[in-house]
This record gives sequence, C-alpha cells and structure tokens, in this order.
Amino acid sequence: MAKSTQLIDNEVFRAYATYAAIVLLKMMLMSLVTAYFRITRKAFANPEDTASFGKGDSAKKFLRIDADVERVRRGHLNDLENIVPFFGIGLLYALCGPDLSTALLHFRIFAGARILHTFAYLIPLPQPSRGLSWAAGYAVTISMAYKVLSKALYL
Repeated sequence: MAKSTQLIDNEVFRAYATYAAIVLLKMMLMSLVTAYFRITRKAFANPEDTASFGKGDSAKKFLRIDADVERVRRGHLNDLENIVPFFGIGLLYALCGPDLSTALLHFRIFAGARILHTFAYLIPLPQPSRGLSWAAGYAVTISMAYKVLSKALYL
C-alpha cells in the first residue's frame, strides 16, 4: 500500500485523481444541464422557483413534470449511482498498487463509458448504447473491487 506522503508522486494515484476529477466534473455538469432544461422548458419542482413567472395560479402552471427534465434527472441519478462507487473503489484500487497500464485502462474505460452514457441519455441514442456504456463502467468498478478484495482480504 502507498503511504499518504508518497501519493502525489504515485503515477497510479495521479491517474486516478485525473479521471476521478473528470467524471466528478461531468456529474456536476449534469446539474447545470438539469437547470438549463428546467428553465427552457419552464418546468419547476418547487413553488419558490416559479416566482419570476408570477404569483398564485399563474405561477402554479410551471410546477409540473417535463419529460425532458426527467430524462436529464435520470441521467444525473445514474451518475450518482455509478460515479460515487467508482470514486471510493477507485481510490482503494489505486492504493493497492496496480500496474499503471492496467489502472489507466480501468480509469479510461470508466470515464469513457460514463461520458458515452451521458450522450446516450441526452441525445438519446438507440439502445443498447446506453445499456452497454453503463455495463462497461459497472464492470470496471467490479473489476477494481475484485482487485482490492483479493489484495487486502481480511474477512
């Protein structure tokens, strides 16, 4: 295992930090995309968000569910369900001392799969593109978890 003082010098950790930052920024971008769709579709979830459109009944018509907004929200939720585990498992994986080339392969496939998944959700691309991109990212996370458990198994 790497020591905390050596992490910044560890190429695998730097690769992890790079790709973790990429997918976390991509996930944060989904919040902005959701806001964009809410504003352009005038579909809000909270009464206070409709204040600029009037008061009372005139504002209530903007408290609605929009299919496009919900699609973006589902994509964002899927990011939360997949990127958060990658963040934790990827860190443990990087600390287990894998080969740099293997680690880069894991990190790049995951980041690419999540970016493709976002495009597949937002455009939308025909299935199985979204399902395959999800499965690729999920398989990478499982592969890293297996490496962590096989390296440091204390069950």
